[in-house]
Amino acid sequence: MAYFDAASTEPLHPAAREALLEALEGGWADPQRLYGPARRARMLLERARAQVAASLGARPDETSFTSSGTQAVHLGMLGTLHARRRAGRHLVVSAVEHSSVLHTAGQHERDGGKVTTVGVDRSGRVDPEEFAAALRPDTALACLQSANHEVGTLQPVTEVAEACRAARVPLLVDAAQSAGRVPIPGGWSLLTASAHKWGGPPGVGVLVVRKNTRWRSPLPEDDRESRRVPGYENVPGIAAAAAALEAYRGEMELDAPRLSALVELIRERVPRLIDDVEVIGDPVERLPHLVTFSCLYVEGEALLTELDRLGFEVSSGSSCTADTLRPSHVLEAMGVITHGNVRVSLSRGTRAADVDRFLAVLPGAVDRLRQTSGVTG
Repeated sequence: MAYFDAASTEPLHPAAREALLEALEGGWADPQRLYGPARRARMLLERARAQVAASLGARPDETSFTSSGTQAVHLGMLGTLHARRRAGRHLVVSAVEHSSVLHTAGQHERDGGKVTTVGVDRSGRVDPEEFAAALRPDTALACLQSANHEVGTLQPVTEVAEACRAARVPLLVDAAQSAGRVPIPGGWSLLTASAHKWGGPPGVGVLVVRKNTRWRSPLPEDDRESRRVPGYENVPGIAAAAAALEAYRGEMELDAPRLSALVELIRERVPRLIDDVEVIGDPVERLPHLVTFSCLYVEGEALLTELDRLGFEVSSGSSCTADTLRPSHVLEAMGVITHGNVRVSLSRGTRAADVDRFLAVLPGAVDRLRQTSGVTG
């Protein structure tokens, strides 16, 4: 089988596995206590915090660990909105954010807040000027992802961050898809990430709150993680996440150009091999490992099943909302074809031979499904 769904989760990195096993032996105790095993656990936790902070361009005391990337987004948004409620109750988000951002925005709106959603162009990119125009004197928070999780388009974070700074509005950047893969632009006030996206274990997220950013926990306070995240720290998981991020970043500096070339091959070949196909997302300003295309007259679920039978594990549309049977909100916002959608996201170590085989079998798979549904060329 060829695994082409790294955007959902990257296979566990060997460095993570090694660190996890070591931490299970030496980092099991409560890092808040003062005896020997607890001090060792505390040392592992703080070392991991320093590693992750350095990789994300932050300070250790700005960096907290959560139980997931989704929890990091929830805490980051709700904590900022709570702390800045005197400034106003207006929130700005892009239309192509992850569901964790949009669902939090929905809750804010149901609680009486105001939300402005900034649209995107056909490549999935927001216009920085349009985003800046959405900021108001009563805006408490703005959210813009670093890169889109479905189509790979990089967002103009630097330009938007400058506009937010001028308007004195904190900017939360969801970096779940880009952390470890590409450099993260600066200028943000809050950053969130998820360890399993870079080969760390599931169950570890990251919330960074810059110094001088007003933030207050929306939950009952707890003494853990600088009072930002309640509950007992997953020290072995956090140690594994930090080891994976450090190793993964080093590898991506060398491997990203190779993956980008394989993605470019798919982007160029698929429209030539198959009629009525649209390749989606910015062709240049994009993540190195991700490409999405849609095939007219084919049901996405049927195509994924057929590709699975042929040995390829890929996803379609919005994986985080796949069970709702709704078209992807990202593709709808972009105004592109939503049916027959395939997202190919290459993982660390994906072989060129696997991509060649994928391109060899894909036209036949699409053709069979179109014939089955009565569509003929």
